[in-house]
Amino acid sequence: MASPIPSGDVAARLNRLPVATRSHKRWAVPLAGVFLFELADIQTFGLVAPELKEQWSLSVGDIGLVTSLAFLGMFFGAIIGGRVSDVLGRKWPLIGSVAFFSVFSILGAVAPNLAVMGVVRVLTGVGLTAMTMIGLAYISEMYPRDLRGRYLAVIFGTGLLGIPIVSWFARLVVPMGEHGWRWVFVFGGLGLVFAAWMIPALPESARWQADRGRSADAEALTARLEEEARAAIGGPLPEPEIEAAPPRDGRMAELFDRTYRKRTITLVVVNVFVLLGFYGFNGWVPTLLVEHGFKTVESLTYTSIVSIGAIPGALLAWPFIDRIERKIAAGAMYVLIAVLALVYGFAGQVAVILVSGFLISMLLQTTTVFMYTYGPEIYPTRLRAVGGGLGNGTGRLATFGGGNLVPVIYASFGYAAVFIYIAVVLAAAGTLLAAFGERTTRRSLELIADDTAPPDTVKPQEASTGPERATP
Repeated sequence: MASPIPSGDVAARLNRLPVATRSHKRWAVPLAGVFLFELADIQTFGLVAPELKEQWSLSVGDIGLVTSLAFLGMFFGAIIGGRVSDVLGRKWPLIGSVAFFSVFSILGAVAPNLAVMGVVRVLTGVGLTAMTMIGLAYISEMYPRDLRGRYLAVIFGTGLLGIPIVSWFARLVVPMGEHGWRWVFVFGGLGLVFAAWMIPALPESARWQADRGRSADAEALTARLEEEARAAIGGPLPEPEIEAAPPRDGRMAELFDRTYRKRTITLVVVNVFVLLGFYGFNGWVPTLLVEHGFKTVESLTYTSIVSIGAIPGALLAWPFIDRIERKIAAGAMYVLIAVLALVYGFAGQVAVILVSGFLISMLLQTTTVFMYTYGPEIYPTRLRAVGGGLGNGTGRLATFGGGNLVPVIYASFGYAAVFIYIAVVLAAAGTLLAAFGERTTRRSLELIADDTAPPDTVKPQEASTGPERATP
């Protein structure tokens, strides 16, 4: 048996790739596909909620309960999916999580009452965030250091097509009849197609394989990527620089030890505020517009128009996500979104509602690309998925409890108060991220995770790498 390749060797060889290879581009297609249906599925209940409210004689509080239950499932999915992925690998847990949420989305289409719908949405949520955390870890580990933010922007931005697609699909089928809303959940289940596509398309993460001593597989995949990169640039690759510590098994307790405590607490708190604001807006706008006096069809139409902003929002991150420090750029954008939320909440004209809503939808997804890139970067391979999952999952758990805040705030203080609340939590998130987050932009994953490196250390070759060699 061949002796294991030190994980630092594989990591350094992957870090020095100056371009995205043919394989990187090919993997992006099924990855974008699963993100499309994951992002579509998250929207499904919010889109059909006004219709279910009427058909099942529900209150705003009932809608809040089911929405909150889905986030409870997302919390468990983020933690369990992340831990399973760190132990068993990225590929098969990723495929399994896509199949899991797709099946339960389809079961949502046959839910006969609120109780069954609540159970189905909990289990759908488990699969949704498990898939997200594993997918983010995979992208972080498999794409070149100077391109991982941009490729996540492209993959996630393409996936965001799912939001306007499912919004317009709901706008089409929900008014068609008593059971039109059920087809919205069937649409969310089409992720099964991409789960099957990923089986032959995606290899296991080379970093994870090296960490687990699977030397032959890690070497074969790394060598193939190097060969493709040499062919793409027409010359030799830079020399790799070994910078990683020897691999070891990860323990969840490490997330709160001296090395990672500050970054874990910061990630958790920022995610709590971000997700309270994000879903306070995206999850409640259709219902709140109806409560504010608009008809259900008008609400779905306005929501569909606003949702289109999600696509340019993610792609807006592409030109600068690997050039400007992520924590600073994302922090500033959250403060800007807070201002726009106030404009939206106090707007009386439809045009102002649509424009400010479009900009909020756009910038929320720009910041999501930043946070989705940032979260997995701040941990080593052995903790990457579960660390990112803890941050994101705790935010979902807070949304499980905080989801009921929106109907309480609305009932107690009115429509505009909901958007004041959204503005406050997003401004807090941006301020904390900028002040206490880790620097990650254009730094190798191994250097970021190195507990012996000062937090502001940047290796000379990392500081001098030109952006002209980092274009997908």
